[in-house]
Amino acid sequence: MIGAEGEQIGIIDTRDAMNMAREQNLDLVMVSPQAVPPVCKLLDYGRFRYEQQQNEKDNRKRARSQEVKAIKFRVKIDDNDFKTKTNHVKRFLEEGHKVKVTIMFRGRERTHPELGERILHRVADTLAEVGQPESPPNMMGMDMNMIMIPKQPKKPARSDEPGELGEAGQGGETPPVSPQPDAPTPAPVNV
Repeated sequence: MIGAEGEQIGIIDTRDAMNMAREQNLDLVMVSPQAVPPVCKLLDYGRFRYEQQQNEKDNRKRARSQEVKAIKFRVKIDDNDFKTKTNHVKRFLEEGHKVKVTIMFRGRERTHPELGERILHRVADTLAEVGQPESPPNMMGMDMNMIMIPKQPKKPARSDEPGELGEAGQGGETPPVSPQPDAPTPAPVNV
C-alpha cells in the first residue's frame, strides 16, 4: 500500500487499508491489480480523475497542434497567388504545424514534372527562415508533394558563459562605449 503523500506503508490487510482511508477521508484505489500482491493507494479519487482529464485534454491539444495542413499550388501560378499561398504556409509553420505542399498537374502539364519541382524549391527557398523540407519533392499520381516542417527556434546565448560579453570581469572584454550622436560633447576642463 502507498500512502497519500507517496510513502510506502507496506503490505497490510484490506480491511485495515479501508479503515485508514476512512480515517483520512480519502479513497482506496487499486493502482496495479496485476502486481503480486496488488498495489493500492490512498488518494482523493475525484481530484485524481480531474487531473487525469486535464492531462488527456492537454495531450489532445498537443496532438492537434501537430496536425498536417495542406496547401495546393498549380504549375501555372501567378506571382500574387504564389505570395498569398506561401504566406499561408508561413503562418501554419509559425503555429508549429507540418504543411503538405502539393503541386496539381493537369493534362500535358504532367509531362513536365520539373516545373512543379521548381515551384516546390521556390517555396522552400522563400520559407527557409521558418521551415525546411522534411523530404525532397516526390510524384504521387497526378500530384507532386513536399512536406515542410517548422524549424526549431534557436536557444538564446547565455551571457554567463566564458568568452561572452557581460559584466566587467565576468568573461571576455567589456564592449567599447560609442558616443551617442545626439548627446552634447562635454567641454574640456583646464586644471
